[in-house]
Order: sequence, then C-alpha cells, then structure tokens
Amino acid sequence: MVMVTIEEAQSTLPELIRRLSPGEEVLITEDDHPVARLVATVPPQPVRKLGTMKGTVLYMAPDFDAPLDDFREYME
Repeated sequence: MVMVTIEEAQSTLPELIRRLSPGEEVLITEDDHPVARLVATVPPQPVRKLGTMKGTVLYMAPDFDAPLDDFREYME
C-alpha cells in the first residue's frame, strides 16, 4: 500500500488516480496519522444481452445429443 501525505495528494491527485490498479489503495496521511484511503474501483462488466447469437448456428448433426461411444459402458 502506498502512503502519501495530504499535501502530496493535493498536488498530485490526478496522477495518483491514474497510477492505481483496480483494488489497489493509497493511504493519505496527515501528521503521520491516516486520514483517508484512495481505492481504485473495478470497472463494471458490460451487461450481456440474451439472444445476440440467434441464427448463427447453421447446421447441427442429427446425432448431436446422442451418447458418446466412449461413455457407452457407463450408460448401460
């Protein structure tokens, strides 16, 4: 964890924010006592939309869902 004084944080805040990796923290201190934490957030995952691949499967083998020969002994 990186520790900076409040004066350093005020003068370099944009740089501190850009340097942070998701989940990383910077502890801001005043007179050697912690006063704040600057924490990088994890970017939100895009929302997946159902049905976007509809119509892309053009062929499916007739035995697509038939048991595999390798597992035939387990199926008996």
